[in-house]
Amino acid sequence: MIRLRGVTKRYGDQLVLDGLDLELPEGRVTCVMGPNGAGKTTLARILLGLETPDGGQVDGLDGLSCAAVFQEDRLCGQLTAAGNVVLVLDRRVPVTRVHQELAAVGLDAESRAKPARELSGGQRRRVAIVRALVTEARLLVLDEPFKGLDSAGRDLVMAYVRERCAGRTTLLITHDASEAAWFGGSVVRLAGREPDAC
Repeated sequence: MIRLRGVTKRYGDQLVLDGLDLELPEGRVTCVMGPNGAGKTTLARILLGLETPDGGQVDGLDGLSCAAVFQEDRLCGQLTAAGNVVLVLDRRVPVTRVHQELAAVGLDAESRAKPARELSGGQRRRVAIVRALVTEARLLVLDEPFKGLDSAGRDLVMAYVRERCAGRTTLLITHDASEAAWFGGSVVRLAGREPDAC
């Protein structure tokens, strides 16, 4: 169980998280929703160790391996789709598995062999998702992972993600209530100054 108690975070004069209390049950999906500026991505960055809270306490992260899908794909443009996934894997993992995982999200052999910079936005998104979920990480942080996917691709990738998240503690950040419903688990809404459109 990961627990956040009274977590606060400021950027200059802007208070982004104000005494946040949150529990992420082990092996379950927790969906976080809320308007822009409510602190969803800041929460993700705190869990990943990329930001330090200004106040409060986070327990349960020590020694916990994690992987993330960010809003930006963060791929190495000169490497192929498969090459980007290989980067995060133990050398003992066969490359055939990498190709199987990429095929499972709809990337054909030609696309898997292209440099990432030549892929479409939706294809790059698929690679970023596979790169995170193919690891053995026990904590998965997925920040708007389905952004930029067309409806057919979205359904395929969502099914892939749900299968790969099974049994792992997962934080899914989304603006889409249907995505939250698809994954089940608990839904947490962060308040913000703008009306929540979810």
